[in-house]
Amino acid sequence: MQKKTIFLAINLYYIAFTTFSQVSTDLIAVDAKATAAGLKIFPETIFKVTDRNAYDNQPAFINEKQMAFSAADDKGNHDIIIYNFESKKFTNLTKTNNRNEFSPSLTDCGLFVSTVTVEENGNQRLWLYPTNFGEPELLYDDIEPVGYYDWYDNKAAMFILGNPNSLVYPYSKGEIFTISQNVGRSVKKKPKSSIITYIDKREANDINGQISYAIMGFDIENRTYHHFGYTYPGAEDFIWLNNNLLLMGSGNQLFIRKTNSKEWESVGKIELNGYEHISRMAYSPKLRKLVLVMNRSVN
Repeated sequence: MQKKTIFLAINLYYIAFTTFSQVSTDLIAVDAKATAAGLKIFPETIFKVTDRNAYDNQPAFINEKQMAFSAADDKGNHDIIIYNFESKKFTNLTKTNNRNEFSPSLTDCGLFVSTVTVEENGNQRLWLYPTNFGEPELLYDDIEPVGYYDWYDNKAAMFILGNPNSLVYPYSKGEIFTISQNVGRSVKKKPKSSIITYIDKREANDINGQISYAIMGFDIENRTYHHFGYTYPGAEDFIWLNNNLLLMGSGNQLFIRKTNSKEWESVGKIELNGYEHISRMAYSPKLRKLVLVMNRSVN
């Protein structure tokens, strides 16, 4: 791949989103236990999964002991890496010099890790990589450029770059339904439901100069919309810990909110020398591990 092509492809992804192309990030793990009532973290268990002055980001658990994430090598190529919490070993799921892979996720069938793949010609589409390390395959050849997504019923609800960005769901080849427009980068299925949740930037509150956006849900089965309150002010990355609890990070603090509450509650700080600003997160209820993306401090 020519250097110019790499630059254009990666820039398409990074300019379209508020990601961390200029900031080194690591994956930080901590033991945590979520219940219907709250989240307990165990700060004494904090450890660095990665420790590089580079881009290690977008974690996603793919089973009870393994996590996938996107990582940049020393040439700026992005691949998907699998980390095993049991063996503490890293394995490349992808190792491509003509494509860049981001946003890994396990498909509903469990046979593939899906990724947003920036192809050599700059196309940005959803690809499937077999968990047995077989040959990858393109999923939707005519839906692009894809940014973020999550799964329901073996189909992906996809954040599509545009002006404005939109969220779509392919009910069939002939019906690509637009769920919403002007959405944020967090697209998450609500556990034990048919609801895809997302940030709706058309509905915002200004709280002392910090913006808080609506968290909306679209029920794929019933085609109904649901309102799940607002994001923590100034933050845009959320995950579901279970079907009752939302989690967000701000600075070095973690906050939870129950679906029937308007208030975010602090559940503690992640204090680790040289790190700041929690962004993306992943949680495994079976492993009771919470993985956080944190910036390396500039100073």
